Amino acid sequence: MKPALIVFAKAPIPGRVKTRLGLDPDHAVEIHRELVWTTLLEAWSFREKADLELALDQPTDCWTDLPIRRTLQSAGDLGSRIYAALDHALSRGCPIAVVLGSDSPQLPHSAIEFLLHCPADVALGPTEDGGYYGIGCRKTAPHMFDGVQWSAATTLRDTMHALERCALSCALGPHWFDVDRPEDLERWRGLAP
Repeated sequence: MKPALIVFAKAPIPGRVKTRLGLDPDHAVEIHRELVWTTLLEAWSFREKADLELALDQPTDCWTDLPIRRTLQSAGDLGSRIYAALDHALSRGCPIAVVLGSDSPQLPHSAIEFLLHCPADVALGPTEDGGYYGIGCRKTAPHMFDGVQWSAATTLRDTMHALERCALSCALGPHWFDVDRPEDLERWRGLAP
């Protein structure tokens, strides 16, 4: 079987996405839709190497232009949802499962390659704000996200501590950024060709 490459995304609902950008809610939705689309295109380039999936927090008819399998995320906090997606993919026989967030645009292919091929139990793609843009797992443990404070400057560190408590080996890939603040949006726009 191929690895699983799962893009996590929220449905584009005004007031629920990209609220930290300080934009009008409808404009924030446009930005969110574009970020998810950009991430899906990045994932699409790996379609020969991995089975692709778009995992949504609720049903939406957005982003249907690519023939990517669509699923709904499980219930619970972000850690519970990521764990369920990773564990399900591994339990169906995938050699490695990768979850990518949808707000790290133009992620270098080398970063996704790292997550797909790292020999550690868990590979993390760190972001500059203390979180991570993706996680790749060869093994999971039920408590691998216990104590993780999400959307915080300590998210990566908390995750690494939880993985250590679960006796899972961990490796860090290349750093990148995500779009959470107005200056991140400007940076992303500066990368456009």
